[in-house]
Amino acid sequence: MEKIRLGKTELYVTRTSFGALPIQRVDFETAKAILRRAYEAGINYFDTAYVYSDSEDKIGYALSDVRENIILSTKVWATDYAGAREQLETSLRRMKTDYVDLIQFHNPAKMPDPNDENGAYRAMAEAKEKGLVRHIGITNHRLEVARQAIESGYFETLQFPYSYLSSPAEFDLAERCRAADMGFICMKALSGGLLTNARAVRAFFSRHDNVVPIYGIQSLEELEQWIELENNVPAYDDAIAAVIEKDRKELAGAFCRGCGYCMPCPVGIEINSAARMNMLLRRSPYQQYMTREYYAKMHRIDECLKCGKCKSKCPYGLDTPKVLEYMLKDYDAFYAEHGQA
Repeated sequence: MEKIRLGKTELYVTRTSFGALPIQRVDFETAKAILRRAYEAGINYFDTAYVYSDSEDKIGYALSDVRENIILSTKVWATDYAGAREQLETSLRRMKTDYVDLIQFHNPAKMPDPNDENGAYRAMAEAKEKGLVRHIGITNHRLEVARQAIESGYFETLQFPYSYLSSPAEFDLAERCRAADMGFICMKALSGGLLTNARAVRAFFSRHDNVVPIYGIQSLEELEQWIELENNVPAYDDAIAAVIEKDRKELAGAFCRGCGYCMPCPVGIEINSAARMNMLLRRSPYQQYMTREYYAKMHRIDECLKCGKCKSKCPYGLDTPKVLEYMLKDYDAFYAEHGQA
């Protein structure tokens, strides 16, 4: 498979890489079959996180015997020294490895401070000195934090939502990373499930040569689709360009990145979760959203004041109340089938 240099890390990762969040939804044997097939097909980069329930355990179960042949990245959620160190140690144990190739700070609300003696960055810098991690990166959904991280020089990679529904500001992030020799890892390459034409997605990324998409995969059928597209890469032709243009016109206004700039809501709607509910239901364990308590939380959308504050604060120009209405309708249909009686 084609490989991309991940910036100054000097890691060479496959253009089609494996996002391991969705394997939370399948059992261990199914996860093992998917992960082994990915490895045998040539995929060499697997991305997970401490907070993805048993995703790390499944990677350890499936791939520990070929550890030296793959590149592993995970993420720490804690912002303090002790918490970050404990999470890294847990991740290493789960994945049955004594190091990770890339540790990432998981969507922090503000950029980690390298000078904070009690902060998570110090913990990971020490872990790097000890050989427990090889490289340090950051993930985020906020443009401001992402830009600060690039400018700081303290991170070797940035992971950010990126697809052909992205705005010019997000395309600019990729170019800033190129200039800083930072690896740019793409989450939400399918825009949380809004994009359904995999050929168009793969052709799009052919034109972005410093961007590494990690596709969230939860079935062999999904995996085989990406393997086939990697073996027979579609050309970016007029037909593909037309699909992308049509999707951008119809869907770009519905792609919530979960950055949280819209918060707080005066009636208590958890906007940054509710506006991504279609993705949360279909790419992560959905049972947590099927309780009566969460049903009531989602139906706070019915109390929306249409005040426009969330819309005015969205850095991506979304019509947030309209997106929430759509997500509630989709949630109710899903709840009718899977929710508590």
